[in-house]
Amino acid sequence: MWRSVAAVVLLLGGLSVLTPVPSASAAAPNWSGLDARAYTGNIPAPGTLIRDVPLSPELSVRGAGAAYRILYATRDQHDAPAVSTAAVFLPHGEPPHGGWRTVAWAHGTVGLGDDCTPSALPRNPRDDEYLTHWLDQGYAIVATDYTGLGTPGLMSYLNSVATARAVVDSVVAAHGFGLPLSPKWAIVGQSQGGAAAVSSARWATEFSAGSGLDYRGVVATGTPANIEKVIERAAPDMALPPALGPAANSYAAYILAAFREARPDLGVDSVLSPQGLDAATLAETLCYAALDAALAGRTPAEFFRAPLASLPGAAEALDAYMGLPVSGYDRPIFLGVGLLDRDVPPDSTLSLYDQLSANGQDVTLRVYPDQDHGGTVLASLPDSTPFLRTALAGGQGG
Repeated sequence: MWRSVAAVVLLLGGLSVLTPVPSASAAAPNWSGLDARAYTGNIPAPGTLIRDVPLSPELSVRGAGAAYRILYATRDQHDAPAVSTAAVFLPHGEPPHGGWRTVAWAHGTVGLGDDCTPSALPRNPRDDEYLTHWLDQGYAIVATDYTGLGTPGLMSYLNSVATARAVVDSVVAAHGFGLPLSPKWAIVGQSQGGAAAVSSARWATEFSAGSGLDYRGVVATGTPANIEKVIERAAPDMALPPALGPAANSYAAYILAAFREARPDLGVDSVLSPQGLDAATLAETLCYAALDAALAGRTPAEFFRAPLASLPGAAEALDAYMGLPVSGYDRPIFLGVGLLDRDVPPDSTLSLYDQLSANGQDVTLRVYPDQDHGGTVLASLPDSTPFLRTALAGGQGG
């Protein structure tokens, strides 16, 4: 059951994968010869591969053999045809009989602007180690950027359905250019990407219907859940723990920027103060570290001149926009949580586990008492590795 709304208020203080990655805000993007920021071509059915190119070597990860950057079709937060990009990493060596099983990687917060696109920037050391681990296990990796990062439109931050479409369609597309991939696939994600992984798991089978793929399970760590209940209470008199610091500003700004773009009918700008309007506008382009610096000294309460809940239909819209489903999953779920996590408080994942369990879902919880937000990612591998191996061993095909 729901444990503590007060604790989840801390979620406004951090939905990132870890400390901001310098390359995500300082380095110039390298598009590997596939710059889709102004794509105006035909958009085929979701999951269709549009183009593939070799990924520039400096953007690969240590455990990868061949690596590619792909452009593929999907649908965006307005349920309109859209395109997204992804990196595809293959293990070293020869593929097994039936092809490499595939893991979709859901990344954490980098920002909403095109300059923050993960497949156009070097991976940080923690993610390089994590992705290399899965490659060493013999899995190919498909790492979507999410729709709007490096492609037209705004990335719909924490949008459950839009993110799920981007993740699922990336895997379908990766199977579309002759790589030796098995139909079996699973999902892994951390923090913002943990929420993306869980939502993708809910709709994986539905969104990949007719593709011949066989979705098998999900691993999510540092997963934010029920944060829509916190955002619904956003107001000029909202109180946040003082320890949050500038991170609260950046994540509140990202949520506001994306939510107002996804739901222009609500008139979100009408409850924002001049500071809030400025913060949301900056959030549309600045990567995490730059936005943190730009909003230093402010507080999320200063972003509002009236309660967000004063907008008719705002609560229902937030639930639809970022709520994580708590039933309807057809494959096993692994949740890992560090009790020292101060970015996404442990109560968030624990409450999600309670809700899933109450609804009879196949969910495994592993708690790491001595780990913080970033540390849980690698600390969970001794548990998540056999979990995923067992999940991918089921079903049909290679």
